Amino acid sequence: MAEKFDAIVVGAGPSGNAAAYLMARAGMNVLQLERGEYPGSKNVQGAIMYAEALEAVIPNCRRQAPFERAVLEQRMWLMDERSHVGSHFRGTVDADEQPTRYTVIRANMDKWLSGKAQDAGALLICETTVVDLLKNGERVVGVRTDRVNGDIFADVVVLADGVNSLVATKAGLRPRVKAHDVALAVKEMHFLPKQTIEERFNISGNDGVVIEMFGKITRGMVGTGFLYTNKESVSLGIGCMVEDFKSTGVSPYQLLEELKSHPSIRPLIARRT
Repeated sequence: MAEKFDAIVVGAGPSGNAAAYLMARAGMNVLQLERGEYPGSKNVQGAIMYAEALEAVIPNCRRQAPFERAVLEQRMWLMDERSHVGSHFRGTVDADEQPTRYTVIRANMDKWLSGKAQDAGALLICETTVVDLLKNGERVVGVRTDRVNGDIFADVVVLADGVNSLVATKAGLRPRVKAHDVALAVKEMHFLPKQTIEERFNISGNDGVVIEMFGKITRGMVGTGFLYTNKESVSLGIGCMVEDFKSTGVSPYQLLEELKSHPSIRPLIARRT
């Protein structure tokens, strides 16, 4: 390992990979540190990605990236205990127009984008946790890791280790996150045959659907449920404010189990009709 780098990037998620890729492409000597076994190992669920942001980093990414489905239909459901009322919007894409949103599986997307950063010259080291910043006075000069003799120096350090960055908090760069400022969501992926998904959601080809859900499914707490279609799976989740979970004693997993058994949702994720 080099004694000093031009830049150290902490984290190998979307923002960390993008930072490592752009700096390495510009000719900088970049070290990227990831605490997981590999990029995406701690993100086994899905997400929705806006392609225009990614295309600003990697042109023609739509032809390369492991996108699942283009989100061409948005449904909004207001739900009670047994039913829902809703509306939906379906856009059309002309021959010379590209979709703006895609569903992705984070593990696949993070691996792919990390590969781009490595191809550009970034050095990736996994299973390494950054525990603190190294400083010379007020200037950050590197990071301390959990490895033996794990101090590594660099001219620039980019913290891209998530919204709840303990390193940034410890360094005084951001306040400690409070419960009333944070939402917590849980979600699952339900694997189904591609044909089954297309039949149940009335879609075909690369088209995808997103459903956002509100109402009694959150038991009066501030939050929302969501569902979106991948190629061969359906991502389903629900989230509310952490402070509400604490005050009510309801767990997010309780809400998810109730959502899965809701008459409007159960047929969409059932293994068999």
